[in-house]
Amino acid sequence: MKYVLVSGGVISGVGKGIIASSAGLLLKTLGLKVSSIKIDPYINVDAGLMNPREHGEVYVLDDGGEVDLDLGNYERYLNITLTRQNNITLGKIYEKVIWKERNGKYLGKTVQVVPHVTDEIADWIERVAKVPVDDSGEEPDVCIVELGGTVGDIESMAFVEALCDLRRRCGRDDLMQIHVSYVPVVHGEQKTKPTQMAIKAVRSSGLIPDVVACRCEKPLEQATIDKVARFCQVPNESVLAVRDMPSTYQVPILLEEQSLVKLMTANLRLDGLNISPALVAKGQGIWNTWKQLTLGLEHLHEELEIVLVGKYLDQPDAYCSVVKSLEHAAMFCRRKLRVKNVDAEALEPATNKTDPAAFHMAWHDVCTASGILVPGGFGGRGTEGMIAAAKWARENKTPYLGVCLGMQIAVTEFARSVCNIPLPQAISYEFDANDKDRIIIDMPEHNPGEMGATMRLGLKPTFWQPNTEWSKLRALYGLQNESINERHRHRYEVNPAYIEQLESKGMTFIGKDQTGVRMEIIELPDHPWFVGVQFHPEYLSRVLSPSKPYLGFLAASAGMLEEVTRRCAADLAKVEGQK
Repeated sequence: MKYVLVSGGVISGVGKGIIASSAGLLLKTLGLKVSSIKIDPYINVDAGLMNPREHGEVYVLDDGGEVDLDLGNYERYLNITLTRQNNITLGKIYEKVIWKERNGKYLGKTVQVVPHVTDEIADWIERVAKVPVDDSGEEPDVCIVELGGTVGDIESMAFVEALCDLRRRCGRDDLMQIHVSYVPVVHGEQKTKPTQMAIKAVRSSGLIPDVVACRCEKPLEQATIDKVARFCQVPNESVLAVRDMPSTYQVPILLEEQSLVKLMTANLRLDGLNISPALVAKGQGIWNTWKQLTLGLEHLHEELEIVLVGKYLDQPDAYCSVVKSLEHAAMFCRRKLRVKNVDAEALEPATNKTDPAAFHMAWHDVCTASGILVPGGFGGRGTEGMIAAAKWARENKTPYLGVCLGMQIAVTEFARSVCNIPLPQAISYEFDANDKDRIIIDMPEHNPGEMGATMRLGLKPTFWQPNTEWSKLRALYGLQNESINERHRHRYEVNPAYIEQLESKGMTFIGKDQTGVRMEIIELPDHPWFVGVQFHPEYLSRVLSPSKPYLGFLAASAGMLEEVTRRCAADLAKVEGQK
């Protein structure tokens, strides 16, 4: 097993996840099988209970693991399927160590950070790195390990010690380290001192970077590269300038141009591996497709504006996968995407009294948008604004996509406006729990007294209902498919008691779970695109394979749904032919 360790210094949020994903993609272009592990040095067991306004999006995996959003980058770039074991937190490690101590696994020894906690970390990495993550079903050749936070933080000390031990365990040519630093510009001069001090701290902790990736707004000057190389004790060619790019999807191309592939090949002796010609050809095909799709994005002229009506807009990463899915679809459609965030509370009448300017600006954005998207979320804040946006989209034939809460919002609005179901019935039990007679109810298995991992989580099947061949969404998935698999994360769902009344007025539930009781997909037949899905399709969107609900929504917003549907049908036919 070969390892590529990606660490960071100076400041957090410098793009370690994108650089780690890009390095993994470049390894895949060689025909290698690549896995990834993200280390998060917080004590939370997982990311499930973290507030998206503070931590960003919670990403969900096939097995229901609620993990850090960087695992979404790995899956999107590398087209792999990870598990909750690929996200290591300090909470998980201490939970395991304490369980072992309570069960006498340490034979009465004094349990300490070194060696017991550090051994647990290193053992975990070695075990999970070998788990197959792609359709080959074979053990990976290389594992990308990203250490979250910045080296030197007290939270990461145990992980740093464990990674030093992992380097000792590995063969000399089996682990290389990429350290990501930041080069600020002060009064027009690129300053290397923060990077020098960061590398000094890393080396003093026992880790020895082989490559220094310098994040910067503009290309590094040669004098800056020389200085970083000299004081960080690496060759000049091992100093990479990771400047701001028009799109993060162009970062792999930037790194390839600076010979990162050659650096990894030399450091890990990858030229000694026996890679099948078929995998080499597949890797080259992936790389060619990636470049065709991502190059020239800054030169697209046909602009498309999508309004995202959300409630966590003060945290840029709160809707990370949603925005990425829109980007994937926009690249497929060759459109220049503009996502305009609209605070759902700003659309409510109360805002018109307290802040008329914000109210009218928000409604101007909604009314002029090419498409309206309402994503998932929790709690009642802003939901009346979301309902108003869904009503506008339905009545004015503006393409609409509702995801999880967004689907429940669409059903609630339809119940009020079309079925004349009054309050308090036409609301979610989540917002008014005084009575079970609500249009949206909690799931029977939901235990309100417990919170961690109690939702409906992970990959679940959705079955197309009879006589739904007319569906625009189903056509994108392929009419020959009787069911689809998508990832879920929710506690509430449409009340089955109201289905007949809703359907009698024209709302069509085209997808349900295997029992036929849970409503999974709604679609209005007489609308350019009015779709709601209870699952989260953004978790399965890939750069080279956009999510179908997002692709259909964006294509309808661009007025090219028929063309995109034909392309998807041709792609499906090609895949079936290859089988």
